[in-house]
Amino acid sequence: MTKAGFDRLQTELSSLNAKRPLVVERLSVARSMGDLSENNDYQTAKEELAFLDGQIEELESLVQNAKITVSPASGEVGFGHSVTVKVNGSQTVFQIVGEWEANPAQKRISHASPLGQSLMGKKVGDQVEVEAPAGKILYTVVDIA
Repeated sequence: MTKAGFDRLQTELSSLNAKRPLVVERLSVARSMGDLSENNDYQTAKEELAFLDGQIEELESLVQNAKITVSPASGEVGFGHSVTVKVNGSQTVFQIVGEWEANPAQKRISHASPLGQSLMGKKVGDQVEVEAPAGKILYTVVDIA
């Protein structure tokens, strides 16, 4: 994963850890209101705490096992690089990131995605053809940063 992606994970984990005591307090207050079988707020708070704990556990595991990687500037597309491609007459910049960081809406594509895999190792001027639901799309590498 990239350093920026690792930093975002740590920020999200800190935010969830800060939120947890508030959910525990809400659960405690709901528990004190009597009959738990008909206490909707108790059930909701209990489910929210379980979901929050699951997210925290998953993020802690990701942070502990993360490997921060950046490909050196070699003139070839690599992990962490921003790649400018020309497709259908217009240019688009994609950043090649890890699977957990991928967000196609922000032009952050996974190195394991079909486009990411096709771009890895390519140089300026190289063309790649990627199969998409709409058919094959031809990308030309314009710049690598």
